[in-house]
Amino acid sequence: PCLMWLCCPIAEKTGKVLGEFCRCYKEQFGVALFNSVRYEIEGTGGPQAQLLHRKVPLEDHVIYSGNIFQYIEESKKWRNRFCVVPHNYGLVLYENKLAYERELSPRVLVNSAGYKILTSVEQYLELVNNSLPGVTPKSGHSPILKCPTDFPLILWHPYARHYYFCVMTGKEQEKWRAVFQDCVRHCNNGISEDSKVEAPAFTDAIRMYRQSKEQYGTWDMLCGNETQVLSNLVMEELLPELRSTIGPRLKGKAPERQRTWIQVSDAVYRMVYELAKAQYDAAVARCEQERPQLESTIRTDMDQIITSKEHLASKIRAFVLPKAEVCVRNHVQPYISSILEALMTPTSQGFAEVREVFFKEVTDMNMNVVNEGGLEKLVEYMEKLSHLAFHPVKMQSCYEKMDQLKLEGLQQRFDVSSTSVFKQRAQIHMRQQMDDAVYTFETLLHQELGKLQGKDDLCKSIQRILERVLKKFDYDSSTVRKKFFREALLQITIPFLLKKLAPTCKGELAKFQELIFEDFASFILVENTYEEVVLQSVMKDIMQAVKEAAVQRKHNLYRDSMVMHNSDPNLHLLGEGLAIDWSEEYSGQPEAEPAAERRRRAKQVVSVIQDDEGALPYGAEALLQPGSPEPHPGVPPSPVDAVKEIREALAQESLGDGAGAEERLMNGTDPASPVPRAEPPSEAEVPHATAAPASSRADVPAEAEVPHVTPAPPGAQSPSAACHQHSDNETGELGQRSPPQARATTESGEGVQTEF
Repeated sequence: PCLMWLCCPIAEKTGKVLGEFCRCYKEQFGVALFNSVRYEIEGTGGPQAQLLHRKVPLEDHVIYSGNIFQYIEESKKWRNRFCVVPHNYGLVLYENKLAYERELSPRVLVNSAGYKILTSVEQYLELVNNSLPGVTPKSGHSPILKCPTDFPLILWHPYARHYYFCVMTGKEQEKWRAVFQDCVRHCNNGISEDSKVEAPAFTDAIRMYRQSKEQYGTWDMLCGNETQVLSNLVMEELLPELRSTIGPRLKGKAPERQRTWIQVSDAVYRMVYELAKAQYDAAVARCEQERPQLESTIRTDMDQIITSKEHLASKIRAFVLPKAEVCVRNHVQPYISSILEALMTPTSQGFAEVREVFFKEVTDMNMNVVNEGGLEKLVEYMEKLSHLAFHPVKMQSCYEKMDQLKLEGLQQRFDVSSTSVFKQRAQIHMRQQMDDAVYTFETLLHQELGKLQGKDDLCKSIQRILERVLKKFDYDSSTVRKKFFREALLQITIPFLLKKLAPTCKGELAKFQELIFEDFASFILVENTYEEVVLQSVMKDIMQAVKEAAVQRKHNLYRDSMVMHNSDPNLHLLGEGLAIDWSEEYSGQPEAEPAAERRRRAKQVVSVIQDDEGALPYGAEALLQPGSPEPHPGVPPSPVDAVKEIREALAQESLGDGAGAEERLMNGTDPASPVPRAEPPSEAEVPHATAAPASSRADVPAEAEVPHVTPAPPGAQSPSAACHQHSDNETGELGQRSPPQARATTESGEGVQTEF
């Protein structure tokens, strides 16, 4: 209610920003449509990818599900929640696991685009204090947030509401952090790259709008879907005015004022989101209505449009290029190699780690299949391997390599506000390359299975296919990285050049407008042509720098002249077929499943996170009571030894020592005995400081408030044991409980937009 008097000014300001943006979007839509049609007609050559690309990687699967404690701001208490991360990477929070299984409505749906994952209350309080200058709690006063454990997980957003979670141990915190970061990474990449017209028109319109406000360089809040990005654009302009208007009116102690400010900001953000969605949808609808006529004109007058654009470009080039070349020579060229080296080192290390993780997983699978039962075990392991790229914990070592990216003084020189844009882009490429490698391996192995006889043939075939896939991976990795380096260099240098040239060039561009025929004004813009000329001034130096890095074989980059001959000419035809369902195809069932049962099973929750080590999964140790059987004491060999052993065995096989090699492989490891798993008790809140005996834990009320946790006395049950809900077991894996069906409410990306 306190915001009612602000609604009109907010709506007026929002309408003004959105109106100007929609004008930019309409202009850029025509240019993007022309470029799309021209590309379709002319086409462009380029290196063909050697790896296959999976069309629907995570259809009907869930990334992760488990219990986590959430702070409820309304009641100011911590509650246990069952969190599900579906294939669209939304965070879905239920009252408990039973509510999820009964398909009740979730408590919260979160789209994590634009959020940061914080793992300490101190980090969070620093950001909160900076968000409202002049309002800082005095020493000794209670802060805005207290966490009952030492392992918080906080989702912070500069405009929207914040979410507070905590877990009981550091290991659990790391797992949830990896899951949350995967969600943020995926949701930030919310603008579909499949759209060849709408997406380029939108991003160019955002860039042109910000440049009209003299805001150049990278923008951290270009994240999420189009409506979220637009909301961020409006809030960027609205927030300073809102802060100066609302800030002095806030009453109470500092923590209370901070809490109120967060609620006000979130309420305004929701209001802006609704207005932005309505206006953007209307603008897109108008452009789509005009699209057939525009496309007809483009196809009819393509040659004249190209000629007119080239004539305009030649005039702008004669005016701009001399100034641009001087600027490039003095301010950009000396730093290109430094920027490239700073980008290449962490990115190439990340891709090398992707290769190593893939190699290790396949080699371990090969060894285990030989030791544990052939084709039956292969099906089980291939089910796990097929989702390797979407396993947040196993991929974390690859993603962490990009954390080393630092541009040092270059960041200030080129007005790069943050390196997060480049980190997330590289990480998305890593995940895609991993999934492409896994899918190619799956497809080739599936093709070979019908020809194999016995475990020896299976082992040799897996190794041969692995080597073929790794060669394809190296080639595609080089191509992807070189493209990423070129794009990143342009993204850093072009805004800098435009800002440098603006005082002498931008004011003179209006005189070139008369060179464009009125019939073609929808497809040719002076501003865009000017940027293309500036890009050409630096593109040659960027291409040369990347080429030299490849010639020197830096970071395993291939030369542009190297073309990999396709040893599998029919491979891409295989990739066009239906997805391989290993469990269904090789389950050994005598009768085919009914269609209804097959659909029901496909909807079951399958957690990608599993603990494949010999020890109990984290959290399951707490479920073992004193009388429970102990896990097998044997320790499996280290991955390094296992890889080395299987390599030696395969080398001996190739020399004719097949029998001895098989014996070594069969006796190389002692397969772990089955690990007993207990059924977890019902849901409960964070336990009290000292854990109660097992018999009394059932009496903990469902809505018990969480106190601060203190170390338990010797002999008492550990906090992780008392927090019996937390486990990394796959959903449906405990006992004989059948896994629940995935909820239809989270099937689409729009299903996680409830927060706005």
